[in-house]
Amino acid sequence: MSFVESLSRRAVSAPESGIVEIINYARGRDNLLPLWAGEGDLATPDFISRAASQALLDGETFYTWQRGIPELRQALSAYYQRHFSADLSPEHFYVTGSGMQAIALAVQAMTEPGDEMIYLSPCWPNIVSAIDLAGARSVGVEIDYRDGGWHLDIGKLERAITPKTRALFINTPSNPTGWTAGLDDLKSILTLARKHGLWILADEIYALYHYGQGLRAASFLDVMEPEDRVIFANSFSKNWSMTGWRVGWLVAPPQIGQVIENLIQYATSGVAQFMQRGAVAALNQGDEFVRQNIARARAGRDILLDALIATNRVRSVKPDGALYGFLQIDGVTDSRLAALDIVDKTGVGLAPGSAFSAGGEYFLRACFLRDPAQMQDAAERLSRYVKAL
Repeated sequence: MSFVESLSRRAVSAPESGIVEIINYARGRDNLLPLWAGEGDLATPDFISRAASQALLDGETFYTWQRGIPELRQALSAYYQRHFSADLSPEHFYVTGSGMQAIALAVQAMTEPGDEMIYLSPCWPNIVSAIDLAGARSVGVEIDYRDGGWHLDIGKLERAITPKTRALFINTPSNPTGWTAGLDDLKSILTLARKHGLWILADEIYALYHYGQGLRAASFLDVMEPEDRVIFANSFSKNWSMTGWRVGWLVAPPQIGQVIENLIQYATSGVAQFMQRGAVAALNQGDEFVRQNIARARAGRDILLDALIATNRVRSVKPDGALYGFLQIDGVTDSRLAALDIVDKTGVGLAPGSAFSAGGEYFLRACFLRDPAQMQDAAERLSRYVKAL
């Protein structure tokens, strides 16, 4: 028996990321425009880095609060009051080692091996593996693609619910499609969850990256009651250009706080305290930086999508939320091969839609949170490519 064969089936079956495959293929090339990952081109701002650096110099290097330092949990409470008009005490917040860990811990809390958890597809691929690695069964429900946009069929979602279903994973605004639930969508989903006794794991990481009416996307916080079974996963990565820090958080009912603390204990035993000091600075001082990031994303979205739609060979609409153009290019039938070909011929790195589960196979994802000049360059390179197909 080989080394691999002697490992657990769950571990061995975890797939290689289709996004990372393209990144590893082309990383480090000259004249590369990397639009494949969900991050911008700005480094973490100085006021955040300085706070973390000072805490490190001050010796904040010991074991710390499992749930997060009190100052950070208070800052999260104030952040939700400012942006969501939500009155949530610090006891609702739990600091995690990234948004990915927040999701993984929530999945562990919600499901038993053999349970089912439903997600909307196309979706960020990590949620599928997080469910499967927890021993549950991931069940995808495709949202409908028509007229260049994405639409949720609530009846299709309800038909996927079985006696084994324990939870729904809802990401809005969506990575990769940009689909953004309205209040009626969220009310309908919540009604289903109540009817069937399900948990909702709400990934609202992109809530502030919203290009429609209002300053943010609709949230389950706008429609839920205190007794509803909803856990929110979030991250410092996108808003404050902190992707490499790997700091996230959960919002959950205080009644399950000890359960979440225990899961954090047995995963990482908490996030480094000096990093949490940087996160406090991000929340307390970073609203203007977030506004600037959102403005960059909006400008990049308009530059890229306007140019590609104008070729009449790219079917898409400008998304209402998140950071991505999800592009259907005429003639592309294998998005993985197309992503490899595009980066070879244009130097623009895109993520293949085949990495995002059912419904994404014919698409390519481009992150538009970058300098407008770079987005203009990317738009010109890609426009030449699609016109030549």
